[in-house]
Amino acid sequence: MAGGRKRAHVKIEVDDAGDDEDAKATTPKAAAAKTKKKTPPFSPPEDWRDVLAAIKRQRAVGGAPVDTMGCEKISEDAAPDDRGRRFVTLVSAMLSSQTKDPITHAATARLVKHGCTPENIAATSAEDLAAIIRPVGFHARKGQYLRDAARACVERHGGDIPSDVDGLMALPGVGPKMAYLVMNVGWGVPSGICVDVHVHRIAERLGWVPSVAFTSNGTPRKNRTPEDTREALEAWLPREEWIEINPLLVGHGQLTCAPKAPKCGECAANAMCPSAFKDEEARRAKKEEKNAAAEAQG
Repeated sequence: MAGGRKRAHVKIEVDDAGDDEDAKATTPKAAAAKTKKKTPPFSPPEDWRDVLAAIKRQRAVGGAPVDTMGCEKISEDAAPDDRGRRFVTLVSAMLSSQTKDPITHAATARLVKHGCTPENIAATSAEDLAAIIRPVGFHARKGQYLRDAARACVERHGGDIPSDVDGLMALPGVGPKMAYLVMNVGWGVPSGICVDVHVHRIAERLGWVPSVAFTSNGTPRKNRTPEDTREALEAWLPREEWIEINPLLVGHGQLTCAPKAPKCGECAANAMCPSAFKDEEARRAKKEEKNAAAEAQG
């Protein structure tokens, strides 16, 4: 269990980056020019490779929504060439924010039927796009984002999508998480780890990130952001794992390590997870406390 595990010493020194997914003020290159964060050394669990291998074995059978409906899958048969598939990947990523995979998948399929090319999306009104992608989260706003991003691809990138993180983040509606996902999937370049709610949650439960996040001047912050998690993971996780880690942990979160009532008994890594069965213990303690209070009143 976690209490007795040894940890390999790895010092984290990460760049300051914005917390907002859609923030445009700080791009990765701009962040790199700032002062390094003054963070204490962090040692990832020594058995992280064993944990990762166990999750990979369990996930090898598939069965999660992300395995058939994630951004990694929707573009495979959606366009006749790599450039077209890259754009569909970008569109799917933009729709996926605050939206479940089946809804994103269905909306992207409708756009593909409509004609999901930069030229056609740019020529379609934001209102019509919003109607096509509904009921994705914030469909009206995303309809405008899609049209503006498509225009930028046509006018500034020759009908293709930007080929780096900064260029992607310059598009309307594209934040760090989407940019890294599109680079990983659309271009096949591991430019950064895509951290969504599942990766964020599971990394914390496994002890793969520090328990406390820090500001750029070294002051502890109460809440950890996905960007904090990305920076922490990238400091020690080998680059060859960066692309696969997102769909791997997303599927694990969808099937097993859920936000509430995780199925720890079914998890192949439960013997190595410092958070295993804690939710069950907390629920049991709360129930016992409630019963004791009821008995005291009766």
